Amino acid sequence: MIIAAIKETFPREKRTALIPQHVAALKKTGAEVVVEAGVGVESLHSNADYEQAGARVETRRERLLAEADVVLVVRGPGAYREFAAADLDRLKKGAALIGFLEPLAEPEVMNTLAARGLTLFSMELIPRITRAQSMDALSSMANIAGYKAVLLAADTSSKMFPMMMTAAGTVTPARVFVLGAGVAGLQAIATAKRLGAVVEAYDVRPEVKEQVQSLGGRFVELDLKTEAQGTGGYAAAQSEEFYRRQQEMLAKHFKTADVVITTALVPGRKAPVLISEEMAGHLSPGAVVIDLAAEKGGNCAVTEPGRTINYKGVTIVGPVNLPSEVPFHASQMYSKNVSAFTALLVKGGQLQLNLEDGIVKGTLVAHGGQVTHPAVLKALGEQGG
Repeated sequence: MIIAAIKETFPREKRTALIPQHVAALKKTGAEVVVEAGVGVESLHSNADYEQAGARVETRRERLLAEADVVLVVRGPGAYREFAAADLDRLKKGAALIGFLEPLAEPEVMNTLAARGLTLFSMELIPRITRAQSMDALSSMANIAGYKAVLLAADTSSKMFPMMMTAAGTVTPARVFVLGAGVAGLQAIATAKRLGAVVEAYDVRPEVKEQVQSLGGRFVELDLKTEAQGTGGYAAAQSEEFYRRQQEMLAKHFKTADVVITTALVPGRKAPVLISEEMAGHLSPGAVVIDLAAEKGGNCAVTEPGRTINYKGVTIVGPVNLPSEVPFHASQMYSKNVSAFTALLVKGGQLQLNLEDGIVKGTLVAHGGQVTHPAVLKALGEQGG
């Protein structure tokens, strides 16, 4: 049996799904580990590093894909519609594809791949339970995104973050407002505090208040009743009326913010708009908005994914794929997640799917020629698929 890691084809993707450090863990499953030549170049891992770790380096991508029983990727076909069709055609029937597949965003793509006989596992669907912590790739990447967002804000802002007592007078600290206190938001709070900023944060889940305070941030409470409860550690989608009232209340807090970092995402859905066009226009002159939801439509109504724009004196940044900007550590973390997950599936050199296991069942998108995941099936039904 062969477990293979291939070079990423997604534009400007610098991460890799497997680093040399985790080759040994995969070989313990009884499988041969093969990587495409150059798979780790962008994350600072040479072909020689993989060979020393016990992996075989294959220079012919087409041969590697045809041989592989399990293929590890970062960005899969659902995340990247231009994923080479020829690559998918070369995969043998029954081969397993593991990565960020975006199954809820592109259910039709999952249906097409299922019909080809591929077994699909999506790393976005790893349940947030204690036993799966070492596999939680979304949290790993969110940590990096939250950290990088603050550095991007500090670099973009016309103000310095820390308070300074100088001979030229006192420099007051920057005021940072973080929208969403999930993994990315909490990391943003912690990083902004380390840089010396005054930090406030808001989340629809009141239970995260203590986490925000433990990091030195002030939790902003709004007189709003959450209309739906999230599962698995995520916030739930709310009604349009809820978001409208939320925008009105948050607008008061934004007036004094030098930086606003938005992190609100609901898996499988378009990002909720938390900063309307009107609100963006009323932020303080020189304020900076870092919209971490840009790739999913944006939490700010005027965000343009992949671009930095000036909107009525406010700088709106819509970063895309921030974890890829820290490829060494992002690859280290993702490789650990994906190798731990793969080791759960491969035993004695064979792919063994225990569908009674909550982790396996929760991440399995397609198997045996058909889509199997309930949420993806529902999405297909909604699209008429």
